[in-house]
Amino acid sequence: MAERWTPKTWRNLPIQQVPSYPDAGALQAVEAQLASFPPLVFAGEARKLKAALARVGAGEAFLLQGGDCAESFDEHSADNIRDFFRVFLQMAMVLTFAGGSPVVKVGRIAGQFAKPRSSPTETLDGVALPSYRGDIINGLTFNEEARIPDPRRQLEAYRQSAATLNLLRAFATGGYANLENAHRWMLGFVKDSPQSSRYRDVAERMSDALDFMRAIGINPETHQEVRTTDFYTSHEALLLGYEESLTRVDSTSGDWYATSGHMLWIGDRTRQPDHAHVEYARGIKNPIGLKCGPSTTAEGLIRLIDLLNPENEAGRLSLICRFGADKVGDHLPGLIRTVQREGRNVVWVCDPMHGNTIAAGRYKTRPFERVMQEIEGFFGVHRAEGTIAGGIHLEMTGKDVTECTGGARALTADDLQDRYHTYCDPRLNAEQALEVAFLTAELVKRERAEIERPRLDAAE
Repeated sequence: MAERWTPKTWRNLPIQQVPSYPDAGALQAVEAQLASFPPLVFAGEARKLKAALARVGAGEAFLLQGGDCAESFDEHSADNIRDFFRVFLQMAMVLTFAGGSPVVKVGRIAGQFAKPRSSPTETLDGVALPSYRGDIINGLTFNEEARIPDPRRQLEAYRQSAATLNLLRAFATGGYANLENAHRWMLGFVKDSPQSSRYRDVAERMSDALDFMRAIGINPETHQEVRTTDFYTSHEALLLGYEESLTRVDSTSGDWYATSGHMLWIGDRTRQPDHAHVEYARGIKNPIGLKCGPSTTAEGLIRLIDLLNPENEAGRLSLICRFGADKVGDHLPGLIRTVQREGRNVVWVCDPMHGNTIAAGRYKTRPFERVMQEIEGFFGVHRAEGTIAGGIHLEMTGKDVTECTGGARALTADDLQDRYHTYCDPRLNAEQALEVAFLTAELVKRERAEIERPRLDAAE
């Protein structure tokens, strides 16, 4: 690692998962243009998220992180953003009210345009072309022209992110997130789902609580906490030229911050300690996520933690674990024990999606039962180790897609063809995401009760 970090020092190191742009001059021109654009998020917002994540690590809140596998230019509409935000609010309300825990809300949105791929090429009908790497890099259409990396796509990604953030901020602070609107958050296709009665029960109990609060003078007019919410954005920091262009010095602290999103993470394929992605992430002051897969070793994890969080700052680093339902019990306990023994401050998060992808004919899918098995296993390991299961990280959408099998409607492999719209990996639809929230709320409530029990015993 370079001793003196700058936003450019990553360029001196090996790098994985990067496209090969045919016109270096055009790429440099785009990066220079991006560097002149306003920031998308602000340092103070990132610091506020870091403080919230510190509370997650202490067991005082729960992290809900989720959103699209890969955002697309073609599906950028106010309705899609609204539906995603609405189901996210539903999930957060269930986790808060049924789980008994404040929820830190972080979307995979307004920047999640780049995707790592297991192979640099893909083959269809005997024709091999460069893999689709996300709309910020190339096109999904399977032809030679679309798959050529085009740096101008970064400008479109910036503009779409700015527009998305503008709408999200309006939703979060302009009255849409008012808790008194809980009944209006119900998406049309969820109203008729097996989960609707459970959600309606939570909403009714919430309404009763709000009536009581209003009676004693706590209402949206006098307390903004009732009518607004904090919502943060995140994405994988994969395309480092784009990230570098949007890395700015905070005028109040003199520190460097990525202004493309509040929280960035390093993927499982790009977490080499002596490579470019870790080098870039170690120098920015945003909260950072690190994906941990089955190949993560305890020794290697401690090295990465010390590189990314040398001051052992609470809320700085989240370990996003993606092992698979059948592997979480084999890999997670050893990592937890080592991190605990070494006294490192981290937030433990479960990504139950990426380790549970299977093939169903010509489709990739994720069985709902395996998603829940990994979440339950994640909580079970933390319960056994006496540590805190801090959050979940989901690929999900507010749309009525059929991409993951199972759930309350028991979608089968035959149903996948009905509405399989993802640009890359299968996502939970709104109904399945809400079901995950209900089931996870029960686990959170149990965990919080076990955290509080020693405190109550000590007080007595």
